[in-house]
Amino acid sequence: MGRLPTPPSRLGLVVVQPLRGKRCARCRRGPLSLLVLEDGVPRCLVCADLGHLVFLPRGDTALTRRSREESTLSAVVVRFNRRKSRYERQGLLVEEAALARAEARCLADAEARRRRRARDARRRAAQDVRFAQAFTVEILRLFPRCPRDRAADIAAHASLRGSGRVGRSAAGRALSESAVAWAVRASVRHLDTPYDRLLMDGVVRPEARRHTAAQVESVLASWREPGPPAD
Repeated sequence: MGRLPTPPSRLGLVVVQPLRGKRCARCRRGPLSLLVLEDGVPRCLVCADLGHLVFLPRGDTALTRRSREESTLSAVVVRFNRRKSRYERQGLLVEEAALARAEARCLADAEARRRRRARDARRRAAQDVRFAQAFTVEILRLFPRCPRDRAADIAAHASLRGSGRVGRSAAGRALSESAVAWAVRASVRHLDTPYDRLLMDGVVRPEARRHTAAQVESVLASWREPGPPAD
């Protein structure tokens, strides 16, 4: 079997995942899944006094960093990539107790993040309620005869977070008259005219809009009239 390339010294204490089966030059145990190169020959972890360490695969940056901080002894695990002609990190060997402490720290952080997400969600929900209420008020200002429940439904639909609807646009968040009127017009088109049925029947959208335009304007005109909201 050929000699293994020498891992770079800048990595510190290094353990190799061999590409081919190797045996320990001292105890002859093998084939080895992990080995240490000493004087160019392979040693098993037991003979290299690293047998008490446990393997932590790469992938979790926080856990890797904390395991290294908690472990008095640690080693970088690498494997040679023939195509790139270089060693690449595969993980870390650390003390088992150190890994347990690191996992506990990460779990504590995860709980803190969960609580923060819950607080943020409650804050966003309160903001959304206030915004929908303001949107409703603006609808009723522009369309005084719009039923109050209908105005609330239009506001909730248009301002749904993450929907991409007009209420979440810059104009919608600013409660511009054009954005509010657009949301009301869209609701009337879908709920108070045969627009949706025309689409289902294969009528193209511009033609369906043209066909229902007079009905939409009639409803909007009745809602614009002064007076209390309709029942």
